[in-house]
Amino acid sequence: MGGALCICSRGSITIENKRYFFVHKLGEGGFSYVDLVEGVQDGRFYALKRILCHDREDRKEAQHEVEMHRLFNHPNVLPLVAHSIIEKGPKWEAWLLLPFVKGGTLWNQVEVLRDRNSFLSEDRIVHILHGICLGLKAIHDRGYAHRDLKPTNVLLEDDDRPLLMDLGSMNQARMEVKDSRQAMAVQDWAAQRCTISYRAPELFNVSSDCVIDERTDIWSLGCVLFSMMFGEGPYDMIFQKGDSVALAVQNNITVPANERYSQGLQTLLCSMMVVNSQERPFISTIISHVEALQPIVEGQATTRI
Repeated sequence: MGGALCICSRGSITIENKRYFFVHKLGEGGFSYVDLVEGVQDGRFYALKRILCHDREDRKEAQHEVEMHRLFNHPNVLPLVAHSIIEKGPKWEAWLLLPFVKGGTLWNQVEVLRDRNSFLSEDRIVHILHGICLGLKAIHDRGYAHRDLKPTNVLLEDDDRPLLMDLGSMNQARMEVKDSRQAMAVQDWAAQRCTISYRAPELFNVSSDCVIDERTDIWSLGCVLFSMMFGEGPYDMIFQKGDSVALAVQNNITVPANERYSQGLQTLLCSMMVVNSQERPFISTIISHVEALQPIVEGQATTRI
């Protein structure tokens, strides 16, 4: 747990003996808020994530997110600067101080281009994808899976270096399911913690005798790649229309006809989005394929969009 936190005068806070000025709100979700704050001592900007904890289980989950951040010191995983969990009557608030990334999320970039009827160039996609893969490999190498990879959970630095964030859904990479009760528990957990339009097929209808591993992230990675290529995830529109994503993910994906991207990139996309999880490649194989695309892309001298 972090050091004591106090809310002081003139919109300032102190976390782990360092003071920060509140600047403005950045956004909010179902159970959390994100504020922009400025360090008094260093003058740097940070994102302060405040997670509302209604009971001990919520508090446990917030502490889990802190612990997941602390596992990593990697250029493609968002680091945790400081944290604190404070008591507010019968409830708690978890405060996570994170670096502020001015460029916003990958989804922000995709959406801006889509609104201009434009798309990410292949060289930029391959560069970003490579960084995401390296971050995922760091997570998988520690025996964990992200479980909620999506464009809004990838931040982009000015040089397009991606940073994986929102580690609260991370858990052990390998889950052995041996009966129907365990299957239902995993399925219910996934329904709460894994975004539906980026959720792997095996998490919708969990078998009572199966092994679920980190290749759930490979499916989600494919959905992220699809969104970079075509401006939206492959199942975003299905979800928005109210149709069944659970049913849609049981069929092989169809790559839209296009002349923007190489056959190699399209083949890589299809290799990730295989319905049978045991036929999906692991992250090291994906990285090898992405790196094989890099010399081709560099030789094309494409313009950065």
